[in-house]
Amino acid sequence: MLSSYDIENAPLDELMKEAARLRSKTFENCVDLCAIVNIKSGYCSMNCKFCAQSNHYQTGVKVYPLRDTDDLIDSTRKIWNDGVNRVGWVASGCKLSDSDLDKVLMSAEELFSRVKSVDNSCGVLCCASFGQLDSESLCRLRSAGFVHYHHNLETSERFYPSICTTQRWRDRFATLSRAIEAGFEVCSGGIFGLGETWEDRIDLANTLRGLGVKSVPLNFYHSVEGTPFSGRVPLSVEEGLRIVSLFRIMLPEASLRICGGRPKIFGERINELFDAGADSIMTGNFLTTNGVTPERDRQMISDAGFFVTKNAMLEFDKAALR
Repeated sequence: MLSSYDIENAPLDELMKEAARLRSKTFENCVDLCAIVNIKSGYCSMNCKFCAQSNHYQTGVKVYPLRDTDDLIDSTRKIWNDGVNRVGWVASGCKLSDSDLDKVLMSAEELFSRVKSVDNSCGVLCCASFGQLDSESLCRLRSAGFVHYHHNLETSERFYPSICTTQRWRDRFATLSRAIEAGFEVCSGGIFGLGETWEDRIDLANTLRGLGVKSVPLNFYHSVEGTPFSGRVPLSVEEGLRIVSLFRIMLPEASLRICGGRPKIFGERINELFDAGADSIMTGNFLTTNGVTPERDRQMISDAGFFVTKNAMLEFDKAALR
């Protein structure tokens, strides 16, 4: 069992060597791409100290209500056409309202009806991230064709009150448990660089392992003007790589998705992320900040000696998706 001392004091190259070995064993030299569509921005009643979408702070973030069906389909189609396998629909707020959930389900039904599936459900390619939903709402999403549900734990239970007081960590954990009970494959991870300790990071990895989570997004904080954490010094590249290595060693078969903060923290040192055990990256724009284009990411992945996973399971009805 790894300790915080082991992680902090072991030579980084040794940690990365072991992480790279485990990554290669499970994923060989494949890299999976995912991207998100921000379907509803701002208006969030929670006070997460790192978040630009909280209405507790003045961040200047773009605010808009739930986007309409044609807009959502068009945005999703563009991402798929860029060769990205997995698209997540993400809505701000503690939970999606019942009326907005009804609208999302209608949009999803229209989207899925325009895709021809081969050997699998088209819902595999569209993930849901709608907050603290109850069991009935989660079952409705699952029945509609969504297969993956995303809900980050963010950090350890001990540290969570330091970053948010309007929702308990246990509420987040309960949402994940309900999603699993509803038949979802869950996607859950955290954000780093908020003042958490190595013990907090290890506790988060242990919790995710206990839940059997197979898709783990790793986010790295960078300063958001107007939030309580504005001006916080970002993590170094070396500490970021140490975190990725930790999660690969503790979760050897999980997909580690490097998401928010990647361009700010790691820049074009993408090959080192793979050497540290990452097998997936979020491409395109993030919720409120610009990211890296899929074209540029594919080139960096190729230059690093890896290749992007291609999805051969679906054939798109291109005329219908225009």
